[in-house]
Amino acid sequence: MKAKMILTTIAAACLSFSVMAMSVNDAKTQGLVGENAAGYLGVIKGTAEVKKLVAEINKKRKAKYQQLAKKNKISLAQVEKLAAEKTYKKTSSGHYIQVNGKWVKK
Repeated sequence: MKAKMILTTIAAACLSFSVMAMSVNDAKTQGLVGENAAGYLGVIKGTAEVKKLVAEINKKRKAKYQQLAKKNKISLAQVEKLAAEKTYKKTSSGHYIQVNGKWVKK
């Protein structure tokens, strides 16, 4: 039950980044970024602009993950693992995810 509540909050947090969502989606579609195994965006190939976007998104994700960890009295690593599972499931076909340290198309 607690995991479901955390996953719902993570999903809401991801939607709250809608200001940049189009840019993130474009970057994913172009194969520039993907979802990594730690619950964050990773740069596959990209310009300084892509790296900046990823850094901004990851900063917001980490802040949210830390809030969730504190609120639910679990570790940041546990929240990151749950977030990674959630983002992997939500990743569209043709976009990249990190599996065993390698970027693969879903």
